[in-house]
Amino acid sequence: MIKIGDFARLSQVTVAALRHYDERGLLSPLKVDQDSNYRYYSVAQLPRLNRILALKDLGFSLEQILEVLQDDVSPEQLRGMLKLRQVEAAERLVEEQRRLERLEVRLRWIEQENCMPTFEIVLKTVPSMLVAARRISIPTNDQVPAYLNPAFQEVYEHAGRHGAKKHAPHLAVWYTSASTLADEDAEAVLPIDRPIPSSDRVTVHTLPQVEVASVVHHGDFQEFTQGHTALLQWIEQHNYEITGPFREIYLKHNPDDLADSTTEIQYPVQKLLG
Repeated sequence: MIKIGDFARLSQVTVAALRHYDERGLLSPLKVDQDSNYRYYSVAQLPRLNRILALKDLGFSLEQILEVLQDDVSPEQLRGMLKLRQVEAAERLVEEQRRLERLEVRLRWIEQENCMPTFEIVLKTVPSMLVAARRISIPTNDQVPAYLNPAFQEVYEHAGRHGAKKHAPHLAVWYTSASTLADEDAEAVLPIDRPIPSSDRVTVHTLPQVEVASVVHHGDFQEFTQGHTALLQWIEQHNYEITGPFREIYLKHNPDDLADSTTEIQYPVQKLLG
């Protein structure tokens, strides 16, 4: 038998790790001296320790490793656990590759412009949401408030009549591109907390879960369109494609001072193959 410090050096793990494995029931010392409290191990325990380290390296939790060591896992179950680790590792590899691509694009941008980007763009998954909505056609871009605001009012009133409450900030879904300045197709959308009936003008439906490229704009509303431009450039540079209508989420709206407004722009996207 050898002391814990010597066993740690021999196995190239820390004494703290060995104590932790003991506490979790994974690898206990053969003997603990009652007087000195020294812990003693055997070289014959190295194969068990190596199995712990190998499974840990494969991404198994200590609880899962204990199950394997206690023979509580069948070969078929172990195969399934290994396949799951394989899938998770492949997903991490894809995400790291995408992160590398984003770093390369950011470096190229800074090298070309010699400054930080004005807009910070992130990828995120937006969960599905139950909404009440009013779809409208807007003749010209300068008439957006005159058409969109009454549509929102109508949606709020419909939800209120049926006892539904706002579940998240209201938003607009745009079925025409941001560059469209006439005959714009838009939907005034209110996320609600419960199902309610639709009417002939307000529909109740579910917006699907989507992955989006997103940017938040705060400040002068005249600069708002620059957020769209930044997003569209980012989508192209990072080899994504747009998969649906874009959304504008009105996080803060100050009609008396539009420069004090905050809006998030979201474009549903997916990575292009190749």
